[in-house]
Amino acid sequence: MGKALENNKEMYRLQGLSCVNCAAKFEKNIREIQTVNDVQLNFGASKLTIIGEATIDQLEKAGAFDGIKVVPENQRGKEEKVSFWKKLENINTVASLSFLILGYASVYTLGENHLATIFTFALSIILGGFNLFKVGLKNLSKLQFDIKTLMTIAIIGAAIIGEWSEGAVVVFLFALSEALESYSMDKARESIRSLMDIAPKTALVRRGSQEIELDVEDITLGDILIIKPGEKLAMDGEVVKGQSSINQAAITGESIPVLKVPGDEVFAGTLNEEGSLEVKVTKRVEDTTIAKIIHLVEEAQAERAPSQAFVDKFAKYYTPAIMLIAFLIAIVPPLFMGGDWSEWIYRGLAVLVVGCPCALVISTPVAIVTAIGNAAKKGVLIKGGIHLEEAGRLKVIAFDKTGTLTKGTPEVTDIKVFKGNGENELLGISTAIEKFSQHPLASAIIRKAEEKGISSNDYTAEEFQSITGKGAKARVQDVVYYIGSPKLFAEMNNLPASVEDEVKALQIQGKTVMLVGTAKEVIGLMAVADQVRASSAKVIRKLLDIGIQKTIMLTGDNEATGHAIARQIGVSDVKAELLPQDKLETIKSLKEQYGKVAMVGDGVNDAPALATATIGIAMGGAGTDTAIETADIALMADDLNKLPYTIQLSRRALRIIKENISFALGLKLLALILIVPGWLTLWMAIFADMGATLIVVLNSLRLLRVKE
Repeated sequence: MGKALENNKEMYRLQGLSCVNCAAKFEKNIREIQTVNDVQLNFGASKLTIIGEATIDQLEKAGAFDGIKVVPENQRGKEEKVSFWKKLENINTVASLSFLILGYASVYTLGENHLATIFTFALSIILGGFNLFKVGLKNLSKLQFDIKTLMTIAIIGAAIIGEWSEGAVVVFLFALSEALESYSMDKARESIRSLMDIAPKTALVRRGSQEIELDVEDITLGDILIIKPGEKLAMDGEVVKGQSSINQAAITGESIPVLKVPGDEVFAGTLNEEGSLEVKVTKRVEDTTIAKIIHLVEEAQAERAPSQAFVDKFAKYYTPAIMLIAFLIAIVPPLFMGGDWSEWIYRGLAVLVVGCPCALVISTPVAIVTAIGNAAKKGVLIKGGIHLEEAGRLKVIAFDKTGTLTKGTPEVTDIKVFKGNGENELLGISTAIEKFSQHPLASAIIRKAEEKGISSNDYTAEEFQSITGKGAKARVQDVVYYIGSPKLFAEMNNLPASVEDEVKALQIQGKTVMLVGTAKEVIGLMAVADQVRASSAKVIRKLLDIGIQKTIMLTGDNEATGHAIARQIGVSDVKAELLPQDKLETIKSLKEQYGKVAMVGDGVNDAPALATATIGIAMGGAGTDTAIETADIALMADDLNKLPYTIQLSRRALRIIKENISFALGLKLLALILIVPGWLTLWMAIFADMGATLIVVLNSLRLLRVKE
């Protein structure tokens, strides 16, 4: 029983979590609950994971200082949205401002030291700082020094030395800063909330002869969903009846609807545009693609980026250092240099206020939350702050050829007949043999025969035999025919020089050539090529334009085919005739040579190379669980155009994080320098702190505007 309790895992969503410092304190309070073994708090996603056991009341008591509400993750019900102006703390802030204005009016009419003036400023302080003092004094009694403790000391100190007006200004500016920071974080989190609202919570299900409306949690695998025109799909599944265009923008980011027919896969959260569909459910609600996206986006925000780890470590030593400096400034000059106590205590309080590390602490998480949320809405899944930052530092990108730069479905491009009754006979014989083969080139020949209207009944093959790595043979119309590589026919000594010249000419164009014939003569050839994606050349150009130094194509094809396709696409380099383990070695050597290297592949056969690269980027994640699991970044649509956008977003995020850290520290340094001539006032100190926090948050929100 005790062991089960230790491993018990509960997940909750949080409402009212206002700041990074509050999150850290909330987490610390939960750890003190005896039945809790471990706790993980995801500030960006407002999500809490408890290992062990705790009641909602216990958790809400731990977050009472910040008014945090705790809701079980699977509990139905929307978060109550309270208008910015109706929140109690914001009403108090406005009241504080009103008494602050009255106080200054009183200064001009009655004088600064009049009892009515002091009383008006005191009311402004109490109204605006009630919650602040409640937490600050409690922390002070426990010798816990955070932003609220520092502010409480500073404001009480200001009142003691008679600086009532300054104390009131500091309280108002701090309350305003908290309100705006909370508003900005809500804005940044909206990208996740909008993802969570994409898929409907109920669906119309046919069971037997009945059609019933069910909650998605009650729908089971194999149920048939009835999807009417204009409705969103509630579950992932497979179309079993009907056809319609489906808008998949919510999942893949592609705006052009995709035609779905029986047998096609469809995703929860996508929109059925015109026809009626019947869909067989293939995944439970917690396993749908949209559920995985939401989970991974939330996990991504919880993972600390390198710059965030630096900031957290820095802040750990920075806050005590600021307190020590403030203390020394307040007591050393009066004690040893004959300074005025009131003046130097005031200066010490100003240092205390300006030293608050708010802007620094929030500089990284708010940028990462915003960037990852923006990317998810565009169909790009970035699985952590570390991957966001690393993508911004990339110099080299390697591409798997098949299915990434090319469509991955080979097509017959050339047919040449040397003997016999023409193309149809050649295709008929080839199709009869290739029907038994699993090779991708075989499917290209069969598709070509179908296009030409050649029936599989016209030609039948017997005594099929595969010739490993070279081709196959079978008896068709009482003749043993071979189909395979030029190497196969060369070994049988029946490859004329004229045919060999034809083969080489086609191979130079990047085509794979298969010969058809008997043991004595070649009767024809077929050239097959994987078609290059229309977007590939444009994407490679864009990547080079935005500063990627080198683009490399990795392929298992022969050198001639590889170089022909590379010329078409415009990549800087090509590595051909690679086995899967060779791709892995190539990525390792590229990392040694260039440092930061990305690998772009389909996430299935490229898994080792994707895992070894600095950043693994998987194509078409919406249909492939492997792609989502293996890659650091998944392009949910089968669309390379998302790649330059992802690199640009990552670079912008990296730049904004650096700007935020530099600005937060620079403004503190400037304010501390102003202490020397005595120019730094308390209200200037809080204005500098508040201004830095707001500028950092607003600067981060610019990431919402990065477009494709």
